[in-house]
Amino acid sequence: MTETPAENAASEEDEVFEQKAVRLSKRERLIDERETPAGGAYPVTVPVTTTIPAVRAEYGDLEAGVETGVTAGVAGRIVFSRNTGKLCFASLQAGDGSRIQAMVSLAKVGDEQLARWKELVDLGDHVFISGEVISSRRGELSIMVEEWQIAAKAVLPLPNLHTELSEESRVRQRYLDLIVRDQARETVRARARVMKSLRETFEDEDFLEVETPMLQVQPGGATARPFVTHSNAFDTELFMRIAPELYLKRAVVGGIDRVFEINRNFRNEGADSTHSPEFAMLEAYQAYSDYNGIADLTQKLIQEAAIAVHGSTTVTWADGSEHDLGGDWARISMYPSLSEACGVEITPETSLDELIALAEKSGVEVPEHATHGKLVEELWEHFVKTHLTAPTFVMDFPVDTSPLTREHRSIPGVVEKWDLYINGYEQGTGYSELVDPVVQRERFVEQAKLADRGDDEAMRIDEDFLRALEHGMPPSGGMGMGIDRLLMTLTGLGIRETILFPLVK
Repeated sequence: MTETPAENAASEEDEVFEQKAVRLSKRERLIDERETPAGGAYPVTVPVTTTIPAVRAEYGDLEAGVETGVTAGVAGRIVFSRNTGKLCFASLQAGDGSRIQAMVSLAKVGDEQLARWKELVDLGDHVFISGEVISSRRGELSIMVEEWQIAAKAVLPLPNLHTELSEESRVRQRYLDLIVRDQARETVRARARVMKSLRETFEDEDFLEVETPMLQVQPGGATARPFVTHSNAFDTELFMRIAPELYLKRAVVGGIDRVFEINRNFRNEGADSTHSPEFAMLEAYQAYSDYNGIADLTQKLIQEAAIAVHGSTTVTWADGSEHDLGGDWARISMYPSLSEACGVEITPETSLDELIALAEKSGVEVPEHATHGKLVEELWEHFVKTHLTAPTFVMDFPVDTSPLTREHRSIPGVVEKWDLYINGYEQGTGYSELVDPVVQRERFVEQAKLADRGDDEAMRIDEDFLRALEHGMPPSGGMGMGIDRLLMTLTGLGIRETILFPLVK
């Protein structure tokens, strides 16, 4: 009779419970032995002399059967073990996934230590070994163990290393994912290379990195719903920041002409394959530039990051597909591209009623608190967005959806803003920044009216920011880009894979 999934799960839980009990008894024995030279379940340290990657780098090309005469002391996690009569084999894995074979023989360690190895060492344990670096008769780089010691006893077993973890298990137990899956480890390293590359590119362009508040007395810098908290010290309501924009612009007012920040943003909104409530964000502002100059900078940032990860601007995704991020990226305008795609001319003068009629005819949901700009963007996403696979800057957005952006210098009714789309989703956004404090106040007032009508994403009037603008902000270009989405672009992975420890229910 075939077991049901529920019965299988219960059986697996029972097995884990039994294994844990056995391992806990071994832990107790090791603790009882802690006063002996090789005893203890969790020693403060072990006498490592080198690392598994370093041994592999120096001796990885040894021919089969070669003995080096060199003694090395390394530590790693046991991920394979085979115990035979007078010779035991195990694979020790380092944090980067590299492995070395441990050979524990009766001739080298004696009866007592061979018996202890067989009785006390389990898969998942961290173990220290010391002995001669050799190549086995089968050509596997090994250490012929002369001394060994438990470095940390694992009381729960590892998952089956030959069965892929489910996506849910990978994100909920990332520590296991990192142990068993090469792609998980590589994604962490890719992210680190991206961060390093971004900072190097900014340094080359004479930008300064700063940090701005994550707890704010009022949210601003984006149209989004914030997380709300309370400060006991100040007895006041505070908001987790949705964007660092307004503080970075204050820095530009103060004379930091080229400034950037890489840090966390928090938006109390939906979560899906491209959105996370908590995410890493890059924002940068450059005085005496505009949205064209900041688009050039963004292209350079992404292309240099691609080279840092893949050695080329042609990136290879986890599924094996290749995507070209090289060259100069296309720039299209929102209204003309929408008009061409839907077959109806749409301009900044098109009435809201006309846009609603087109939306209803096309099966596009009309958003609550619809405005001309919101509906234009909804229609554009329906008709155009999914067809953009090559990197494309979509330029010149409606005024009412871009309250922090300068009006276009030559096209009435739009602002100098772009969104960058790669493979069908938004990668970043950039502006010619609005620096006129009078116009900025008018835009904030319009946003406040939307908030009064129930739009909880609308911006509030920020008097301190307006005061800063009144002291004079130079003409500037600014950009924002999600780091998690940049990793998606470079790896082809979903957002929960690019975040080391994503928030899940």
